Amino acid sequence: MLRALAEHGTVTAAAQALYLSPSAASQQLAALEAEVGHLLLERRGRTVRLTPTGVVLAAHAAKVAAQLEQAEADMAACSEGLAGEVTIAAFASAITEVVAPAVAELRIRAPRVRIRVKDAEGHASRRLLVDGAVDIALGVEDRDTPGQDGDQLLRRPLYAEPFDVVLPSGHPLADAPDVALDALREDPWVTPWPGNPVHDVVLRACEDARFAPRAECLADDSRRCAHWSPPGPVWPSSPVPPCTASPSRAPRSARCAAAGRRDGCTRPYGAAARATRC
Repeated sequence: MLRALAEHGTVTAAAQALYLSPSAASQQLAALEAEVGHLLLERRGRTVRLTPTGVVLAAHAAKVAAQLEQAEADMAACSEGLAGEVTIAAFASAITEVVAPAVAELRIRAPRVRIRVKDAEGHASRRLLVDGAVDIALGVEDRDTPGQDGDQLLRRPLYAEPFDVVLPSGHPLADAPDVALDALREDPWVTPWPGNPVHDVVLRACEDARFAPRAECLADDSRRCAHWSPPGPVWPSSPVPPCTASPSRAPRSARCAAAGRRDGCTRPYGAAARATRC
């Protein structure tokens, strides 16, 4: 009421702006003076003006009103997934291929969304999601993954990633246009650690080829391991000197999916989830 009086100049005009009668407006002003314990109005006949104390209080009232309007706008933006902070867990290649482009898009579509990215390999991203440490998880799925924590998570498939077999340059199949896995049954292998979804994909691809790989080295970072691995395939990776990569004929591929908690719909990650799916 005091702010309306400061803006409109008279009690009558202020009352009309607030859809009040002049008497009701006068009563509110009197009650406000009693509440703050200061004289806010200086009455001169039929006119009134704000006292210095009234001017100070009206200025604060204007600031509070502006902050309330901003709070309402911020809450509306959060409810629509257009503002707030989102934490995404993803493995290395997904950060490069999916998360980074999504963050760039969000800077345009939802500049008030702040993105934090956590590097998490294997099933670690899903566990971080279930524990509430992140809002969105990108991970590699195998045939058992969809049934795990299914009542807690919402999943969206993103893409399937084919595998190359990385061989030492002197390997007999290093120059082959493609490689059948059963041709490598006698070779030593470098595979990811158990618990990494790619480890399960590798084992099952070899099972489809009717053999079990003889893993002489376990490493989640196959690029580094290629420098000191024993002769044999490294799965999956990209060419690392002194190695060459050949497409495999394995029918299996690594399926990447994005997941979020079912109870996370009230958190401001809608825009980030949409950008990640794109």
